[in-house]
Amino acid sequence: MLTKCQAIVISTLKYGDSDLIAKCFTLERGTVSYLLRGVLKSTKGKLKAAYFQPLTQLYIEEYYKPKNSLQSIKEVKLACHYTSIHVNVMKSSIALFLSEVLTSVLKEESPQEDLFSYLSASLQVLDYEEKAANFHLLFLVQLSKYLGVFPHPPKGTQAYFNLNEARFEAIPSDLTSIEGRNVTVLMQLMAMDFNSLSELKLNAAERQSFLNMFLTYLEIHIIGFKKPRSLEVLNKLFA
Repeated sequence: MLTKCQAIVISTLKYGDSDLIAKCFTLERGTVSYLLRGVLKSTKGKLKAAYFQPLTQLYIEEYYKPKNSLQSIKEVKLACHYTSIHVNVMKSSIALFLSEVLTSVLKEESPQEDLFSYLSASLQVLDYEEKAANFHLLFLVQLSKYLGVFPHPPKGTQAYFNLNEARFEAIPSDLTSIEGRNVTVLMQLMAMDFNSLSELKLNAAERQSFLNMFLTYLEIHIIGFKKPRSLEVLNKLFA
């Protein structure tokens, strides 16, 4: 049947010489994969490969068949016109990194409207925000809330954070309890939104250390999650 949906492109995979498989996160049905026939060679068709860059937001008119693992698209339109994400080196690197993270964590084929709204709004912030060096840190911490692994808020004076238990502690309880700057930054990011992101002041070493720590945290709490291959590139970019 012919239906319409709103989607965010998560990742693409080349299929044969001229086809793409695009994994999208949709408002209406969660994760959906589309087979885009001839999109890599066609110059006259309505479907262009440029529409399916990482994290592009689309309106899709599709031929939806519930039993099919790969759906077909009739037509697409941009739902949000980015001006910098795909042309700014820093932002495009962040987008690639986040697309890898989302590919790893978005598995459910059912609507998650709150998560979709979060992704859509935060990506628009990435597009217009001039200082984006810490964007991915806040994005990941707040994303964990929608994935059900948001750390338990601190109570009183708790200088340690237990990675296994996802909670702050006054006294370290095991070898996964950490202390120091990463704990302070985590507390800040848990209480922060994108409007106040500019208040977070980190140097390159602090940024890299926190990112590695929080990715380890996600590995512990999300089955099948692995650190993105683009992590090394991102760390070099912000060095």
